[in-house]
Amino acid sequence: MRLPGGPTLTFQIHKYTLVRDVVSSLRRHRMHEQQFAHPPLLVLNSFGPQGMHVKLMATMFQNLFPSINVHKVNLNTIKRCLLINYNHDSQELDFRHYSIKVVPVGASRGMKKLLQEKFPNMSRLQDISELLAMGAGLSESEGEPDGEYNITKLPQAVAGRGNMQAQQSAIRLTEIGPRMTLQLIKIQEGVGDGNVLFHSFVHKTETELQAILAAKEKKLQLKVQRQDQQAGNVQRKREQREAHKKKSLAGMKRARKEANGDSDAEDPGTTSEAGGTSQPDEEDDVEYFRQAVGEEPDDDMFPVAKRRRSAGKHHRKELRSGQGRGGNWRPPKLQGRPRGAQPKQGPRATAQGQRQGRPSRRGT
Repeated sequence: MRLPGGPTLTFQIHKYTLVRDVVSSLRRHRMHEQQFAHPPLLVLNSFGPQGMHVKLMATMFQNLFPSINVHKVNLNTIKRCLLINYNHDSQELDFRHYSIKVVPVGASRGMKKLLQEKFPNMSRLQDISELLAMGAGLSESEGEPDGEYNITKLPQAVAGRGNMQAQQSAIRLTEIGPRMTLQLIKIQEGVGDGNVLFHSFVHKTETELQAILAAKEKKLQLKVQRQDQQAGNVQRKREQREAHKKKSLAGMKRARKEANGDSDAEDPGTTSEAGGTSQPDEEDDVEYFRQAVGEEPDDDMFPVAKRRRSAGKHHRKELRSGQGRGGNWRPPKLQGRPRGAQPKQGPRATAQGQRQGRPSRRGT
């Protein structure tokens, strides 16, 4: 993965024309999707040794598109041409975009018409020789003049009828847009935040440049110092946090040991199953759940209280069966009145009982 590393060139657009405006101004245009399947051929004009900024512009435009090996290139992949012309007087760039068409030369206008994909209308001709000899039925615009400036010998066959290898063909360009007129404003190091290497309107002396460089160097040093100070503060706070955590854990462990009186107490933060304060809390939670819901809680909701209740039930069972007490063991007497004892009665109840026990006088 390649990321931009600078320098940064800033241009000003003086004039521009959209693609649709350029195409609509042409009488006959050639534009199809296959033309944009490959990068265009870049042509730079008048980019000579006039200065560092001109060489840098030329290098930037060359790096916009992949390089072409003239010995291995396939001419069928070159369908477009990008022309950039530099004007030294106005210091402006002319941006033009063309479509490339290759046609054979040395043939009559009628033969060229036959070599095209669409045949001409020959309904008014008596013989095909009339089309080849006189070019009857052809418009003047179809016979575009070719000269030495656009005729060349093809090193390889090119797609199109009549474009054979080692035969002369004409290279024709059709503008497809857009058009632009650009002017270089400034060049900076890096990606928009470095030193200004060139400026078209602002010119500084050597002393001013040195002062700017010194101020920027001082700013960079101050930035590095702040970063180091911030890193030190972060490290110091981290160490203080770790020390406070260790101290807190040690105090909690010491308090746990003093509360339990056990030197082998567990680490702080772990819950003890048989702790002194957890059992009453569990019992209170069980009682609250029973009163609020009206049902017994599940076994997994309060495990400590469950174990305590099960242990109590087992202990009472042992007491009833006499395990561990011998065969002559008897359960202790319950406090209160013994089983089968009659409740105490008041004077009125006693009188009623005596009256019920007397024989009836009517029966006697």
